Amino acid sequence: MSTVFLYAGQGSQKVGMGKDFYEKYPEYREFIDLLDKDYHIKELMHEGPLEELSKTENTQACMAAFAAGITKLLEKEGIKPDAACGLSLGEYGALYAAGVFNAKDYVSLTAFRGRAMMEAAKGCDCSMSAVLGLDSEIVEETCKEYQGKGYVTPTNYNCPGQVVICGDEEAVVNVEKALKEKGAKRLVRLNVSGPFHTKYMKPAAEELRKYFEKMEFMTPSIPVALNVTGDIYKYGEDLKELLVKQVQSGVRLEDELSLFINKGYDRFIEIGPGNTIAGFLKKTARKLGKEISVMSIDKVEDFEKLI
Repeated sequence: MSTVFLYAGQGSQKVGMGKDFYEKYPEYREFIDLLDKDYHIKELMHEGPLEELSKTENTQACMAAFAAGITKLLEKEGIKPDAACGLSLGEYGALYAAGVFNAKDYVSLTAFRGRAMMEAAKGCDCSMSAVLGLDSEIVEETCKEYQGKGYVTPTNYNCPGQVVICGDEEAVVNVEKALKEKGAKRLVRLNVSGPFHTKYMKPAAEELRKYFEKMEFMTPSIPVALNVTGDIYKYGEDLKELLVKQVQSGVRLEDELSLFINKGYDRFIEIGPGNTIAGFLKKTARKLGKEISVMSIDKVEDFEKLI
């Protein structure tokens, strides 16, 4: 079997994440304790409150620490990825799994990214809405129709029949109405802390560009699919610049998942918390008529069932 590691994005965080791993596995506990000296994440991860954990400047470092800790436990059991991808923040987990940067740089970078994104989001009156039951082309065309009346754009292409839009509140309302008339089954407002993956993240993108200048990126040791292209990273591409674009561009997760499925990868392990990507993956595989195996690691029981 060819294994793909999938890394969850922001929004999957929950109070208690990783606490059972911390209590049971000394390697995981030592890793989190080491990170906690610099980033003070353990209490937030284990005890919350959720309001603080869900602040972008806190969430991203906590999610990265959890992801890196679980990846290390899997590798100790001989379970390593043949390829990887992730949803937004999760893309950094995929790059970590591919050896682009080490665990400490991974957590430090995502902590910085979270702070930069929150700064960029200040003062933005924007909304985000999940559109269910329409082809992505229809959603794209409808957003374009309303560009002169405000800003709204697709930000997440999650799976067949699910696209997320984000933009100015009035423009989002107008596009929602139009999409209902065009046959959308449901429109679900999402509780997010900023207009992520839109033009409003340009200040965060510029801050990331400066931060990347101080870092050395290694060449990925396994295929990694990227959000901004929906394709596998190709040797020679400017990975840092692609990540600069990623924070202010739509996430093409469906394309990434379809790519791996069509290439014959048949075992997928989602490193959570949660199982959001697993749901997207199953819908994508169903559309393609392919059989796959998928498991999400959220709790110790999930991990032990896998190993």
